[in-house]
Amino acid sequence: MNELLSIYEARVERFSLSRKQYNSQLRISGIIRLSAFLLTIFGIYFFWSSWQTATLIAIAGIAAFLFLVSRHENFKTKRNYFNELIRLNELEITVANGDYDDLPDGTEFQEDDHDYSRDIDLFGIGSFFQFINRTALPEGRKLLAARLTANETEGIKKRQEAIEELSKMLDFRQEYEATGRLLDNRIKPSSVLDWINGHTSFVPNVFSWLCYVQFFTSVLIGVLYGMDIISGYWLGGIFLIGMIISGRYAKRLIALGNYISELEAFFTQYGKLLEQFEKSEFKSKVLQGLKNQVHTEGKSASSRLYDLGKAVTRLDQGSNMLLGIFLNSFALWNLKQVHSIEIWLEQNKQFIAPWIEAVAQMDAMNSLGNFVYNHPKYIFPEILEGAFQFKATQSIHPLLDPEKAIGNDFAIESGEFFIITGANMAGKSTFLRTVSISIVMANVGLPIWATMARYAPIKLITSMRTSDSLKDDESYFFSELKRLKFIVDKMEQEKYFIVLDEILKGTNSVDKASGSRKLIEKLTLKKATGIIATHDLSLTEVAKEHEHISNYYFDAQIINDELYFDYTFKDGVATNMNASFLLKKMGIV
Repeated sequence: MNELLSIYEARVERFSLSRKQYNSQLRISGIIRLSAFLLTIFGIYFFWSSWQTATLIAIAGIAAFLFLVSRHENFKTKRNYFNELIRLNELEITVANGDYDDLPDGTEFQEDDHDYSRDIDLFGIGSFFQFINRTALPEGRKLLAARLTANETEGIKKRQEAIEELSKMLDFRQEYEATGRLLDNRIKPSSVLDWINGHTSFVPNVFSWLCYVQFFTSVLIGVLYGMDIISGYWLGGIFLIGMIISGRYAKRLIALGNYISELEAFFTQYGKLLEQFEKSEFKSKVLQGLKNQVHTEGKSASSRLYDLGKAVTRLDQGSNMLLGIFLNSFALWNLKQVHSIEIWLEQNKQFIAPWIEAVAQMDAMNSLGNFVYNHPKYIFPEILEGAFQFKATQSIHPLLDPEKAIGNDFAIESGEFFIITGANMAGKSTFLRTVSISIVMANVGLPIWATMARYAPIKLITSMRTSDSLKDDESYFFSELKRLKFIVDKMEQEKYFIVLDEILKGTNSVDKASGSRKLIEKLTLKKATGIIATHDLSLTEVAKEHEHISNYYFDAQIINDELYFDYTFKDGVATNMNASFLLKKMGIV
């Protein structure tokens, strides 16, 4: 841990120096920009008596000012980029110290009818999602949540290879995230895609060359007028022709310009994200597949998006009130830029969806790679073929405090069912969640906190947290029954690892014991695999009648009038309960 903190602290220091340099350049750039503006005003005033010279100074001054504005914005973008890199590394230091409550918690991804997401602290404050999430894009965040809830058991080895490879690419991951965070997340890629696919071109192909004719004709007339060969009426005439042609399309040009100008930064930043794909060499098949997804023949994906970004920038320049009137009249500027944009859309719109998808997928995978990097002692489970089995030594929940956490050995095979008893706070529920999250992590392709792990994959399903619903007029007991019915129906379709915590709490103790016993017997007859935690010691009698059911427990002891837990998973049945002791100790009774 200390080594990781040193790495992040060194990066904060290095990126802070770069940010300082760009802050200095921004101050100098601001002074130069102001000087250019003042010199232009002075030049126009000084040569006011010669309107031709004053006009040339005005045009040159405006062009220079726009260039300096663009240059200043580039400095600002780079400064902001280093701001993000600093923030990323400071965040890792904060999370390493156990503080991650300010990160997005993914509550919006919680599903009541999901196989396990509501039971194992997957989403919400202090959740596993909040702990590992480093996504920069809303689309990446959705995909990360989708990976954690997929319950997918195929292709685990390929996912492990990709995540492990990404874990070793610290610079790539942070540069990618910092670039992604500079995107305006108010712009939804899906809406951009819809607009691109739905756009109908309106600028005729004649403007691919007519704009040049207008420009060179305007230059020629200007030169002849300057030489006093022709009158100013010719200059006014060519200006009027340009105004009439541009005015015919003005309404649609303005509408398109207003919309697409907001996308300039979007296209530029996506180009930078795709460029990071293109310049990186990947070995794992999953990452190679993502890189192939952004590959295009001829020009690269990033170059194509940069071309579009440049065309949008030129369109913005032509929409400038001061410069635009000259550009559109003498060169049909905006018509030329929109024509170029529309040609680009026709040639590239089939690539946009794969590009957006690949960018979001990499954003999600970066979080997984970052998690592996931050936990070098975690191990990737050895993935086995055949019937389910899960064996781990010194297994610990990833959200527990490393200084206090106690590991447990655990081994279960297909068809086995464990009944776990123990006192309150002895560690039963934590153990259930440790096993559950370990299965989820293994299926995602992540390493788990253990010293050894062997795993033949299975899907997970749980019933650990049930609540009543006033909205749906459901009692607590009926909600429990619905959840158990959900599990039994799922089992009819495919195999699951079942995790149950104190079921049928909504009824009396006799009915609860009888119902729980019948459920376990039914699951056993169906050769179900899983674990159940209970306070009902009578339920452990089932193990005497079924060889595939075993009893385990977590112990509690009272030593010198103090309650002591060792949080160790043991073979057998609990004998010490602590509810009465705790009531007395806390002065309740």
